[in-house]
Amino acid sequence: MLLRRSGVPLLALALFAAPVLGGCGSDEPEESATDLLDRAKQTLDEAESAHFVLDSEGAPTTGTVLVGGEGDIARPASFDGTLQVLALGSTLDLAVVSVDGTVYAQLPFTSGFTEIEPAQFGFGDPGDLLDPETGISQLLAEAGSAELGEERRVDGEVVREVTAELPGDLVEQVLASEDPSQPVQARFSVAADSGELRRAELTGPFFADGEDATYILELSDFGADVEITAPATG
Repeated sequence: MLLRRSGVPLLALALFAAPVLGGCGSDEPEESATDLLDRAKQTLDEAESAHFVLDSEGAPTTGTVLVGGEGDIARPASFDGTLQVLALGSTLDLAVVSVDGTVYAQLPFTSGFTEIEPAQFGFGDPGDLLDPETGISQLLAEAGSAELGEERRVDGEVVREVTAELPGDLVEQVLASEDPSQPVQARFSVAADSGELRRAELTGPFFADGEDATYILELSDFGADVEITAPATG
């Protein structure tokens, strides 16, 4: 699994404005839901970097769990940002850097970075999120029963919603699941022109068997000039 068990909202999610009204008058056939997700996967797999914000609803309030995060991910396998971790009843903001499979964090009451095992803090390696084999784009590839939803305009950009169903065992690898046998309901938002995945909202039994919770992942700044290096430790 890569990122798991987020719970406290990281930022307000009043993302969408009113639906786009009217058509463009084109006689071209409408892109199917599956074709749109395929285009979104290809676009994500070709992106050298992206900025992400992770949020969720319905996570537990005890234990050691990831409750939010924001940062930059870059190929081939690096991350630089802040992850919010619930531990011992308090939410900690951890500065985290991942480079080529090694994860570093600035722990509370320390002035520098330490190499860590991320599973001890309730998450996996965030540097893997752009990997086509283990990251976000495999969710797009394995989406079943895909159906087109509404078009909406967000910050001047038209995005198209796609609802789909994902295998629970696959979502467990990327995020978490207390019952991988149960499918996860997905709502993707894809920029109509660029094909960039803007938002993935996933609902399933992430934290308790038989109880649904929701993960929300937002992506932006595809291809930005991002340089991530391993921090000094000690």
